[in-house]
This record gives sequence, C-alpha cells and structure tokens, in this order.
Amino acid sequence: MSVQVVLPGVLADLAGGHRKLEVPLGGGTLADLLDALAADHPMLARRIRDETGQLRRFVNVYVDGDDVRFERGLDTTLRDGTQVQVLPSIAGG
Repeated sequence: MSVQVVLPGVLADLAGGHRKLEVPLGGGTLADLLDALAADHPMLARRIRDETGQLRRFVNVYVDGDDVRFERGLDTTLRDGTQVQVLPSIAGG
C-alpha cells in the first residue's frame, strides 16, 4: 500500500526539498502514516505532531480533501492511493 503526502514549500525543506512523498505503509491509519514519516523525516514529524503524538493545533491535515479533525483524527483510515495534504495555518495581518 502506498499513500501520497503533499507538503507546502515551508514543510518541503524538512523532507529533503520534496513537495510530494510516496510513503509505503504496512498499516492503514493516519497515525501509521505519520509514524512512517517520522522514521524517514523526524524534523517534519515534529512539525506535524506534538510531544504527546497528537496533531499540532496549527497544522491542518486533509485526507482526500477531508479535514481529519472532523473525521476520525489520527484513526482516519487510509487506502492505497490516498492523498494526504499537510498545511500549517498561516496567521498575520
């Protein structure tokens, strides 16, 4: 099973400059995907999840266009070919 992770430029630097990553998975949840990312890109993983393993407050994660905060969060099921988009919130004025 493989999942595509799409990153904005600000996070791509933490993934070797790649804006799109194909991540092979053995398990099928968002938590499994983030664990796999952490193994290959620990700095990226720290920007997505906090010290307790939860999604950071100002990071939005979408699975096939749906915000995981309104789905099952880290327990959101992923299928082969799923696209996961990670977007940090932008603030300012």
